[in-house]
This record gives sequence, structure tokens and C-alpha cells, in this order.
Amino acid sequence: MAEEMKTNADNEVKSDVEETIEPVFEEEVQTDNGQSDIVAEYEAKLEEANTRILRLQADYDNFRRRTKLEIEANQKYRAQTIITDLLPVLDNFDRALQTQVDQEQAKSLLQGMEMVYRLLIEAIKKEGVEMIDAVGKEFDPHLHQAVMVVEVEDTDSGIVIEEFQKGYKLKDRVIRPSMVKVSQ
Repeated sequence: MAEEMKTNADNEVKSDVEETIEPVFEEEVQTDNGQSDIVAEYEAKLEEANTRILRLQADYDNFRRRTKLEIEANQKYRAQTIITDLLPVLDNFDRALQTQVDQEQAKSLLQGMEMVYRLLIEAIKKEGVEMIDAVGKEFDPHLHQAVMVVEVEDTDSGIVIEEFQKGYKLKDRVIRPSMVKVSQ
């Protein structure tokens, strides 16, 4: 008897479910020339998902491109920090090599310093560092820093007359502009 009650209860539940599902299913299938509202809704969701996927792909491609450019720039200018730290050393070598000495010992010491200076210059040139030519060139605010402007006869305006401190470039980037005196 318990089995019969269970079977009757299952049959009643099945019939209630079938009565509820069948009209809904029939309405959905017969609307809009055989296409259901649910199908249209899922197509809209699919289109939205495809659009989001395309945007994500574009964002990812842009991210990869930016990352690649950053890595290339880091590789290209990897020596900039050390070069910047060495510039005061180069300046001090320049000043030391400009001194005039009379004693033989001082001359040999100066020659040794000059050899070390040349080795240092060659080492930074291998990394892509170049000195900025200034004297006799036209003033360029990207390459030169004017600290004095003077009137000089027989010289055009805007020409660098004297260089107080050398400027340096690393590949195409100016590390330090030249400090110069410019004609007016």
C-alpha cells in the first residue's frame, strides 16, 4: 500500500509538472515564426559575450605590445643609471687633465690619469654614450643649457661660444645637456 501511495504521488507530481511545462514550451516554440524568445535572448547574450571576448583580446594585444616596448626600452637604456653616476667622475677627470704641471713625477701621474680617462670613455662609448658637440654649433635647447649669453663681434646670434660642462647622450636620449655660453 505504501508503494501504491508513492506511485500515485509520483504520478500526480509528474502530471502537475507536465501541465506546467507543456503550455510554456508550446508558447515559446510558436512565437515569432518558429523562433522562441529564449533563442533570441540567448543569441543576444552570445553576441554580447563575443563582443566582450573581442574587447578582451584587443586589450590583451595592447598589453603585450606595451610590455614588449617597455622591455625593449629597458634593454636599450639599461646603462643609463650607471652612466649618470659616472658623469661626475668624467668631469673630475676633465678638470684634472687640464691642469698644468712642471715636475716630471706629476707629468707621469697625469699621463696615467689620461690613460684611465680614455679607457673610461671607450667603455661608455661601447654602451652607446656619445659626447654632445657644442662649441661652434648652433644653440639647441634640447642638447644645450645656456648659462650665459654674451655679445660677440664677428659671430652670429645663437652660436655656442664656450662649453662649461660636457653633455652626453645615450643612444637617442640626452642624459645631460651641455652647459654653454651663447652669443647674442
